[in-house]
Amino acid sequence: MKKILIVFAAFLFASTFVSADEITIKPYQKGDWSSILNLADGKPMAVHFWGVTCAPCVKEMPQWSKFLLSDKAAKVVFVQVEDVSPEMIRKMLRQANLGNANNYYITSSFDERLRYEIDPKWRGETPITIFIDKAGKQKMTVGSVNFQSVKAWFKGAS
Repeated sequence: MKKILIVFAAFLFASTFVSADEITIKPYQKGDWSSILNLADGKPMAVHFWGVTCAPCVKEMPQWSKFLLSDKAAKVVFVQVEDVSPEMIRKMLRQANLGNANNYYITSSFDERLRYEIDPKWRGETPITIFIDKAGKQKMTVGSVNFQSVKAWFKGAS
C-alpha cells in the first residue's frame, strides 16, 4: 500500500509540472476583435490588455486571478500586447495564477491599425480594460482597475 501511495504521489508531482507548461495562449491578430466580442455571447465580459514588461500590469495580474476566483461566472479575456516570447508570457501567467484563463497574445506589431480596430482613440497604453455589457456597449478603463468597481460592474451588467 505504501508503494502505491508513493507512486501516486510521484505521479501527481510530475503531472503538476507537465500541466504548468501547457498554459494555452491563443494568437491574436488584426481582424480578431469581432471574434473576441463574440465570446461574450450576450453576457457581460471584460477584455484586459496587458504587457509582460508593464510594471502596473505585473502588479495587477495576480489581482485579476483573485477576482476570478471570487467570481467564477465573470467572463474575462486577457490579451498580452508586447513582442515577447510565449515562454515569458506563460511564466507571468503562471506566476499570476492565470494559466487557465482565456489568454491571447498579439502575433504582430501592436500598431495603430490593430488598436484602431479595437478603439480608434486608443494610443496603446497598458494596462487597459474594456468592459462590454450584455447589450454590447463598451466602456474603457485606462490604467489599473479598482476590483470593487469591477465586481460591482459585473453584478450590475448582468
